[in-house]
Amino acid sequence: MDERDERADDGAGGGADTGGGGVAPSGQQQRSGEPEGDVYDWFRRGARLLAQGNPAAAEQLLARAAAAEPDSRSIREALARAQFDAGAFAAALENFRTVALADPSDDYAQFGWGVAAARLGDFETSAEHLALAVAMRPENDHYRAALRQTRATLAARAGAFGPLLPGAPGYPEPQVGAEGPVPGSAAGPGTTAGPEPTGDRDRRDG
Repeated sequence: MDERDERADDGAGGGADTGGGGVAPSGQQQRSGEPEGDVYDWFRRGARLLAQGNPAAAEQLLARAAAAEPDSRSIREALARAQFDAGAFAAALENFRTVALADPSDDYAQFGWGVAAARLGDFETSAEHLALAVAMRPENDHYRAALRQTRATLAARAGAFGPLLPGAPGYPEPQVGAEGPVPGSAAGPGTTAGPEPTGDRDRRDG
């Protein structure tokens, strides 16, 4: 069980960050169209689907959970990750942004905001929030690599170094064969991996 699976165990329900309103008792009758279970069940199942590489299905459950508990940073972060992995970068940015504004010291939310902004072509915003993430966690290789790539893209756009050449920071690596990038590799502008999908941080929940 990796770090995010452990966070899924206590990220919603059990007195953790669920927005203060609690969740419906297990077994309570569901309204028409709702999946079975309560908010905690939706969160756990969504986190499991995300870990299993099914972000679209995870997004549906996590969106339900976020609608029921809009102040839960744990649920909203998981939803942002699912949206990012599903390619919904604008929606992911908004959810990472919401978490980061609620807790500016949340380094992962700042990182997610930064990489989502890069996917949308806003490299100035990306550099700002990736720099914050690096300042909070300078030892994190994922954060530093993403910031380096974003800054290289900005420099190239400004003409500081001319066109990016193969092997230069920020130059998209060619995919080898049909396997694509290795799951869990560093994510940043020009790659196809999601934001740090394997969990490489020591997070605190508010």
